[in-house]
Amino acid sequence: MSEAKKEEKTPLRYDKWMIRPCMVYKDEYDDCNSIKARFNQYFIFGETVDCNQWNTDYHNCYQWEKYKSEEAYDALIKSEKQRRHNRLYAHYKNDVWEKRKKPPENWNTPLPEWMQKEFENSYLHIRSKEMKQGVEVSPLDTKCTIL
Repeated sequence: MSEAKKEEKTPLRYDKWMIRPCMVYKDEYDDCNSIKARFNQYFIFGETVDCNQWNTDYHNCYQWEKYKSEEAYDALIKSEKQRRHNRLYAHYKNDVWEKRKKPPENWNTPLPEWMQKEFENSYLHIRSKEMKQGVEVSPLDTKCTIL
């Protein structure tokens, strides 16, 4: 079958980019259920977090990847949108700071003199100069060996 015919049969999906590789959902579920994560959840929230959505997403991802299930695809996209909304909720509700449309006019002004002096002997400054000169391997890039 030619590539053109394959493309015609495969519908373009606007939100497909939101779906992670299936093993990511499995890893997130396993990590969420680990004893370390449970201790952290209890410390932060005072209770453990429900991790079942990661497992559901893993199964939906598997159904989508293997069988192209539309229901699984829709559930997965809905879950990802909800996860994104929950993650950015505080950002959207923040009315303390005024959001700007463009960077400040002086965003690229030189650093103060005292800061430039501190920066002169830093690793980043030395490495930046070497890269501008075209030095491929820096003597600063040494390997650390623990014996």
